[in-house]
Amino acid sequence: MPHTSVDDHAALVAAMLAPALMPRPETVPLDDALDRVTASAVASPVDLPLFRNSQMDGYAVVAADLATLPVTLPIAGEIAARPSDPLPLLPGSAVRIMTGGVMPRGADAVVPVEDTTVDGNHVTITRPRSAGDFVRNPGSDIHRGDRLLPGGLRLASRHLAALAAAGLTTIDVVARVTVAVITTGSELVPPGVEPVLGQVFDSNGTALAAAVRAAGGVVTFRTHVLDDRDAMLAALHRATAADVILTSGGISMGDYEVVRETLEPFGARVGHVAMQPGGPQATAVFEGTPVICFPGNPVSTQLSFEVFVAPLLREVAGLPAAVRRWRPLTAGTASMAGKRQFLRGRADAEGRVTLVAGPGSHLVAGLAASTVLVIVPEQVTELAAGDSVETWEL
Repeated sequence: MPHTSVDDHAALVAAMLAPALMPRPETVPLDDALDRVTASAVASPVDLPLFRNSQMDGYAVVAADLATLPVTLPIAGEIAARPSDPLPLLPGSAVRIMTGGVMPRGADAVVPVEDTTVDGNHVTITRPRSAGDFVRNPGSDIHRGDRLLPGGLRLASRHLAALAAAGLTTIDVVARVTVAVITTGSELVPPGVEPVLGQVFDSNGTALAAAVRAAGGVVTFRTHVLDDRDAMLAALHRATAADVILTSGGISMGDYEVVRETLEPFGARVGHVAMQPGGPQATAVFEGTPVICFPGNPVSTQLSFEVFVAPLLREVAGLPAAVRRWRPLTAGTASMAGKRQFLRGRADAEGRVTLVAGPGSHLVAGLAASTVLVIVPEQVTELAAGDSVETWEL
């Protein structure tokens, strides 16, 4: 796959991952459903409200008794917001009622307490009310069997409130994509270990796992492998329990390229994509599980994930796509012909973008200081201050 275009490689990765990313349902408790995506439409199992109740603290009355105002009525009882059978209300009387209380039989309106004065066991009402005022009828919000939520909806707290109000305790959602992350290289040591000369910290494991979670996936397996084919093979066998396997490092054309050497016998496609950083790319299928292989330089790894995998995971998870905007450059820059550049930049409050650090694939601090990627097309070699460029928000 030498010098494949970015778009062609993206299409290849999307096609490879399509079977693994097919939405499938799983049932989760409401407490675990925030930000999940409904697998199908949800019908309300009940009428809401569940019963006829008061919308206000006040007095339940027969509206016809208020034809002439002011009117003074005897208070025939009191209803709190708690389980109770409906009290009967005789015409010519009122019942004190709290918000949410069961409306008495025969009452058809509620007079808010602020529109009344009380003297002993009598209430005087000064404002007219019509039948139905401040009364919540069953089904006035939603009827049993009506659609409460659509399928394909990313659940927010307001949606969970509706589900709980309807008495539901679980919800069928789209299962999260499970991802295995394998970093490679005998030169890597975990953060926190004192490195010797020639060793570097493994930032890719942390970064890829976090990026997967941010894109709505779940990391179910994560490991680091030295440049040893047997160890790599063992890690791949364990990783196949996930829907997708991501690797970093070990796919260049030099020696000690453990991912390439392990996966090529299984039909891996290894080559270069016309992009910088992130040129070396590979794909494979191992025991039926798609393997997407990124280069090992940390910026290349992170940008490769953002370009080729993150959009696919975000779509399955119901997350919005990364924001893409055109912004003017604050200063000019040169670009390599024939390669799509993914430069790093910071957007300011005026909508302009300033390039951060350089194009090197090892500049992790520069990437951390960035807020956007600046996309320079393959055919563009020079950009001047003020030129408009496409940016992807990070």
